[in-house]
Amino acid sequence: MIHRIKVTLDGIRPPIWRRLEVPSAITLRDLHEVVQAAFGWEDYHMWVFDSPLGRHGITDPELKIADASAVLLHEAIPAVGDRLQYTYDFGDNWKHTIQVQAVAPAASDIAYPRCLAGRRACPPEDCGGAWGYGYLLEILADPDHDEHRERLRWLGIASDGDFDSEAFDLAATNDALSVWRPSSMTSQEGA
Repeated sequence: MIHRIKVTLDGIRPPIWRRLEVPSAITLRDLHEVVQAAFGWEDYHMWVFDSPLGRHGITDPELKIADASAVLLHEAIPAVGDRLQYTYDFGDNWKHTIQVQAVAPAASDIAYPRCLAGRRACPPEDCGGAWGYGYLLEILADPDHDEHRERLRWLGIASDGDFDSEAFDLAATNDALSVWRPSSMTSQEGA
């Protein structure tokens, strides 16, 4: 079985999202890796899933985070309409809402995970969360802004036109997903 999920980055307008198909028996640990690849995050920071089953990520008793490898997606959100929250980077606090759009049999001729659609580029790492990203876009849009040149250098680009916040490349996203296939995702069985 596969889960078709929509992953939306909260607090950003217009929205940034990806529609993915993943094995229903994927662990939340593996789902973390899939979301990282689909959005272009660089996996520098702590992360956690909040679901009806609790908080799961890298085990941390002080933060009351259980092992994400111990929970399967179909256990956490089994049915169409179910949701869970994924937070990446506790400093920037990037919250992603993951909603189940469909649960269906896996096709034998399709490699999972895969991205079906998406919208807009992922924000750069460490830009300050949703508020900081909005401010970064304002600075890039204003060549006369005091911080314009500094932000171009920080992004490693020559001009504001080199960063396209509206860009989404489906083929590149699927390439990123195809490179990473953990052993738990080789089987299409489960759920």
